[in-house]
Amino acid sequence: MISNCNNLSTPRPDKLLWSHLKSILKYNECLINIVNITNACINLGYWLAHFKKLSTIVIPKPNKQSYDLPKSFRPIVLLNTLSKLIEKVIGKRLQFQVVANDFIHPSQLRGLKFKSTIDTGIALTYIIHLGWVKNILSSTLAFDIAQFFPSLNHHLLMCILQKAGLNIHIVNFFANYLINRKTNYFWNNFSSFIFDINIEVGQGSALSPILSALYLFPFLYI
Repeated sequence: MISNCNNLSTPRPDKLLWSHLKSILKYNECLINIVNITNACINLGYWLAHFKKLSTIVIPKPNKQSYDLPKSFRPIVLLNTLSKLIEKVIGKRLQFQVVANDFIHPSQLRGLKFKSTIDTGIALTYIIHLGWVKNILSSTLAFDIAQFFPSLNHHLLMCILQKAGLNIHIVNFFANYLINRKTNYFWNNFSSFIFDINIEVGQGSALSPILSALYLFPFLYI
């Protein structure tokens, strides 16, 4: 299990690979069904229990002198592949809407769509080099808050989403999306029973970056 967990093709809880999903989406009727599932979830304000079942794989961090301590390991969360696809679509739409409404602070996006660490690095390099052309010295401050996503307050996040002017169906969807999640843990050949994990915004979700950006929005205006 550990040797395969870093592979992007590792089967998710639904046993569906991205290659499988790409093949399925070639058929228009399949795509329509997935769109219908997505629209139904949003209109009903309900995220399917099947999509809330996650797998958490504990893997060793590389190049550690000893693996006798918990900090020498890290958990990797595997989500259902279909749910990840739907979350990506909702995340892109949500980002477009809040940016169009000027609800995101300019320092969070600066008109750029950061989708990954590589995108962020390229964007920062461009901004710094642009400053050099203007004889301006640029500096960057980055910090990592441990367990940031799981620590977001559910009630505050819902208030922010309402203030962002989102449709009531979207707000109700996220209110349900963030609760009643479950996972089981894998470590080598060990598999645990299923745990409840109501940790608000979860690791690995395509919605985590935009939701955390919205969560931080009020603080940047204080």
